[in-house]
Amino acid sequence: MKTTDKGSISKVGVAGLGIMGSAMAANLVKAGFAVTGYDPVPAQRAALKKAGGTPVASAGAAARGAQVLITSLPSAAALAAVAAELAEETNKHDTTGLIVVETSTLPIAVKEAARKVLAKAGITLLDCPLSGTGAQARVKDLSVYASGPAAAVKLVTPVFEGFGRSHYHVGPFGAGSKMKFIANLLVSIHNVSAAEAFVLGKKAGLDPAMVYKVIGDGAGSSRMFQVRGPMMVSGDYSEATMKVKTWQKDIQIITEFLREVDCPAPLFMAASPFYNAAMAMGLADADTAAVCEVLELWAKPAGAAPVKAAAKGATKKTSIGKGTAKKAAPAKRPVAKRAHASKRASTSKRAAARES
Repeated sequence: MKTTDKGSISKVGVAGLGIMGSAMAANLVKAGFAVTGYDPVPAQRAALKKAGGTPVASAGAAARGAQVLITSLPSAAALAAVAAELAEETNKHDTTGLIVVETSTLPIAVKEAARKVLAKAGITLLDCPLSGTGAQARVKDLSVYASGPAAAVKLVTPVFEGFGRSHYHVGPFGAGSKMKFIANLLVSIHNVSAAEAFVLGKKAGLDPAMVYKVIGDGAGSSRMFQVRGPMMVSGDYSEATMKVKTWQKDIQIITEFLREVDCPAPLFMAASPFYNAAMAMGLADADTAAVCEVLELWAKPAGAAPVKAAAKGATKKTSIGKGTAKKAAPAKRPVAKRAHASKRASTSKRAAARES
């Protein structure tokens, strides 16, 4: 469906109703848009209906009658599948002029391939990664790094304002992803440095809650310290706003991009192994703040009291949207049983050492 001016957008589709997609959809409903959405996980579609949106049976159906379709997807394969479906959809329904706002963190080459497929069908793809966690997404505290044709970016500005705090047109297609890689490089480092600070505070005998309050108000703070600090204080990482296993994808993408542009990143490379160690400790489904638990285990002598278990259990099938689960597997035993703390600490050290 063609759009003629920025005020013409009344209906928005969302493909991928995971942690980020569901938050964007709910906020767009609150902003007054008619929202249709698709996710293969029934619970995610039900959540959209509860939020006031209209769940549909496919990504193509989500695009029907919409002026804008937002995609929030977990993998390159998912984006390729959605692009092919949308291109096919145009043969059945008039989707000419549709603007697709692609918010996932994926390699630029993958997005470029999808852009070409959609362009042949008369659909414009914008590369628009987001800066912010799932918790931030729920309260519209997201920044949009939009890239692509300026006219299309201008048209979808009301949509950005419906789910985000700020938005920037950072350049031609692909520039948004480049900006996102820089942002996530910093997030990776700041998250580990925040964990290091909390562990130092605990080893020094300071109250973690006091560390959070005082350091968070000073020059040494960071957005990650503020956002993930409460989890590090409580030792509970089960309510994930970015799962460790999902973050592995982002680390790999950034690492490959650094090699492509031949850029040194010693702090990023030093931080990355701690996420690998969290995976080795069984924290795949925990929030990335769980790197604090990795450092806590390293800091404690063998036989020390256990830290609080973080992960609730594994998941068997992930949603098309980032960070959801179709069916929960039987719960794993607690991650940090202290009877095996020494062994696990040794394992996590070895996992980190292999990557350093």
